Amino acid sequence: MNPTSRSRPAPDVTAKGPTPQPSSASTAARAVRRQRFNAVDLSLIAVFAALLAASIAIPGINVGPLGVAITLQTLVVSLCGLVLGFARGTAAVGLYILLGLVGLPIFSGFRAGPAVLASPSAGYIIGFIFGAAVVGLLAAWAVRSRFKTAALFGAALAGMVVIHVFGIIGLTLKGMALPAAIGADVIFLPGDILKNVIAVAIALSLHRAFPDLLVRRRR
Repeated sequence: MNPTSRSRPAPDVTAKGPTPQPSSASTAARAVRRQRFNAVDLSLIAVFAALLAASIAIPGINVGPLGVAITLQTLVVSLCGLVLGFARGTAAVGLYILLGLVGLPIFSGFRAGPAVLASPSAGYIIGFIFGAAVVGLLAAWAVRSRFKTAALFGAALAGMVVIHVFGIIGLTLKGMALPAAIGADVIFLPGDILKNVIAVAIALSLHRAFPDLLVRRRR
């Protein structure tokens, strides 16, 4: 027997083995945990839902024979997406609509209940949720843009278009011809554009004061 063979160290099998990778199930579980709302998220959702409810305290201005009023609600809907982002902004608007449908008088004109969905403004109310979602999705990109102000304003305008599309659809479902519905809807555009300017100004101030409000730093 060769004596040198006895002194040869045994190969380190563990050192050459592949590095253990986390399973897809554990990765998905961690992703779900990260997406859960914490106490701060829930508080912000409640605060912005309350802001939407409080926005009807300023009386709306009825325009035309449709019974659809110009209110501050679209301003707050844009603000929900611009400040809270997609998930929390959509949740805040959804909470507001849910509370109104179950009976709280928090829709324009202090209306409440499912009967609101039979009114000419039903399309706009449903559009609030989708409008906030679009604004929130785009706002997460906009706050990282070089042209933050213009990007946030573009996000707000995109959400406004979504709300108005739903509003027009709602009017047509009430029996109005499409050209007439578009003509009735156009009346609201100048006011909503001005409200989006205000919403962007407020959002910029909040993002300067709280840089992690929309985009959180990785821990």
